[in-house]
Amino acid sequence: MRILHSESSTGWGGQENRTLHEAAQLRRLGVEVYFGCRRGARLAREARALGFAAQELPMASGLDPRGILGLAACMRRHRIDLVNSHSGRDTLLAGIAVRLLPSRPLLVRTRHLALPITSKATYSLLPDHVVCVSEAVRTYLASAGIAPRRLSAVPTGVDIARFDPEKYAPDLRGELDLPGDVPLVGTVAILRMKKGHQDLIAAIPRVLEALPRAHFVFAGDGPQRANIERALREAGLGARVSLLGLRGDVPRVLRGIDLFVLPTHEEALGTSFLEAQAMGVPVIGTRVGGVPEALREGETGLLVPARDPAALAAAIVTLAGDRERLRRMGEAARRFVRAEYSGERMGERMLALYRRLLEDRRR
Repeated sequence: MRILHSESSTGWGGQENRTLHEAAQLRRLGVEVYFGCRRGARLAREARALGFAAQELPMASGLDPRGILGLAACMRRHRIDLVNSHSGRDTLLAGIAVRLLPSRPLLVRTRHLALPITSKATYSLLPDHVVCVSEAVRTYLASAGIAPRRLSAVPTGVDIARFDPEKYAPDLRGELDLPGDVPLVGTVAILRMKKGHQDLIAAIPRVLEALPRAHFVFAGDGPQRANIERALREAGLGARVSLLGLRGDVPRVLRGIDLFVLPTHEEALGTSFLEAQAMGVPVIGTRVGGVPEALREGETGLLVPARDPAALAAAIVTLAGDRERLRRMGEAARRFVRAEYSGERMGERMLALYRRLLEDRRR
């Protein structure tokens, strides 16, 4: 089987990370995987670093003839069986390109986001099938008028080899010069409004009333950094919250905390919750999007309403103040992710879906 991943995004985030990890898993299963990316895309560079063939193409718009012809030529050269697109622009380009070939490859689009769709045609007309990164996304697309038979949910998987707590020492407290028995609560996320950092800041004073020695760490960077720094100063929390910035050692950061908290306002699935649990860390999330799928409430973590600092504080106090419960939930969390959300399982599910779609077309 020969697969071409197309991507018109030039940045890097959960979408691109899943695409590359999925490609690596498919290659492990014997699939030939290629990439057709927009010029300057980081995904192309990262793919080449892992040994994939990645072609960079002009994709100035969804009707860029250079992009259409370039993708069609790439499909013809590599005798592609199936194209998997990932953004609106490359879905338009690939949707036209596959129709230029006498032996038309199938087109599958992956929906990575929890936002409302802006172009129904790139889900209902151009692709043969749509992969959703969670059941929540699949349910939403069905409610938006996409035929349920054209939708499948294949959750994002975690790189278990990387997010393995046995590979890292729990030395974050040493880095921060904190005593070993201080409750350490952390979050890892881009600093954007929708991630809910301001809700967590509002909850911290309530947490400190019950757990006066608790300390918090925010790992990540982004457009809200200045606002977060100002909010911490105004609340007098500068000494109780450490801003770690953008970290290349996320597994090590997760290994060093007792509890992961992300009061996000929207989330297609919540890969960060899965990564934390893979590291044996219980999680607290919000009842939005696919987050309820990414944990087992009461067993591996807790859920609270979004934009509710009081409920968030109560949940943090409940878990952070009970080390034995944290230990039990952390062990359950690791088992949960390894069983249900490993990268290997994601790759196997994608391969099974591709095979079914190709077999249906042959029939």
